[in-house]
Amino acid sequence: MKVSFELGDRDLRYFRDRLKQVRKSKSARAEDKIIAGARNLVSGVAEADPPEFVRERIAKLETLIDMLRDEEWRLEGPDRNRILDALAYFVDPDDIIPDRVPGLGYLDDAIMVELVVKELVHEIQAYEDFCAYREEHGEEEDIDDALETRRGALQGRMRRRRHRERSVSRAKGKKGRSPLRLW
Repeated sequence: MKVSFELGDRDLRYFRDRLKQVRKSKSARAEDKIIAGARNLVSGVAEADPPEFVRERIAKLETLIDMLRDEEWRLEGPDRNRILDALAYFVDPDDIIPDRVPGLGYLDDAIMVELVVKELVHEIQAYEDFCAYREEHGEEEDIDDALETRRGALQGRMRRRRHRERSVSRAKGKKGRSPLRLW
């Protein structure tokens, strides 16, 4: 069975505004607490055994956590902050639907994961490409230099694609309707 629904501008604005509120308040929280909170959400979902739709989305948070923890990926500056900002939302206890509500408690989190993953598509793709490269070439002798070169190229590609996508969105906004961005 397939159930679908459409989020309108007002709905998307709600999620964007919640993310902005969390981003403003996150300055008081340490990075380790944000990551630990996101991990707690992932494990809480596993224990609650919600619908598959929710489990699949929440599992995607693992990639975001890995991006921050991976010492060879070395994500820094604004790129790192984008991931932390996204994860901070999942640490925030003020949900539309409290997580303790059986069957539905994580639905709003799953929706936000879907929005965040769409927003961070270039970051996620670059990281997955990096991991695949590392897996393929991990046994090579000069792997450290090769990984550094590959990381630089992939992170540069990620930024260019994000910049290009935002430029296109701005141009569409002048001509008509452009997608609502999370940040």
